[in-house]
Amino acid sequence: MSINRRDALKSMVLMMGGAMAGSTAILTGCAPENQIEGLNFSPSDIAFLDEVGDTIIPETDTPGAKATGIGEFMVMMVKDTYDGDQQKAFVSGINTMRSNFKSENGKSFEEASTEERIAYLNKMKSDADADQEAAKVIYMLKDLTVLGYFTSEIGATQALNYIEVPGRYDGCIPLEPGDKAYAL
Repeated sequence: MSINRRDALKSMVLMMGGAMAGSTAILTGCAPENQIEGLNFSPSDIAFLDEVGDTIIPETDTPGAKATGIGEFMVMMVKDTYDGDQQKAFVSGINTMRSNFKSENGKSFEEASTEERIAYLNKMKSDADADQEAAKVIYMLKDLTVLGYFTSEIGATQALNYIEVPGRYDGCIPLEPGDKAYAL
């Protein structure tokens, strides 16, 4: 049985646990065929995604996800790499998150304290075992936040050690406890 490069990459990603939504489009370089036409996100949607991303990767001694424009990144990835079913799940999921958070806490996610946001996202994650739709959304948000943050200039240069390419290859770099990982 012969296997082509595309199938090999897909298999490798699945073996390594890379079940990130949209990964097929990223690996193949092709946009999914059944995307939602005219999918748009409002500025309030982007602001909400910025706050969710900043709750997942908050500002510490390095800037948080919001500083990277994570909401815009998520929107771009959902519009460009997700298929129609994934797009529907994402849009439905963030709308459900917003309404559920407001009904449970009496205020919007953006107005809530960091502790309230963290508690809500942790509850969502723990409920993900029973609710497949919640699982899809929370994992999409986490994947997009981590991907967007660590591939941004801020994430690569301030949260990770960054050596500009072309650089020399050093296959054995000693790392001490507390050292930053290296950006790719």
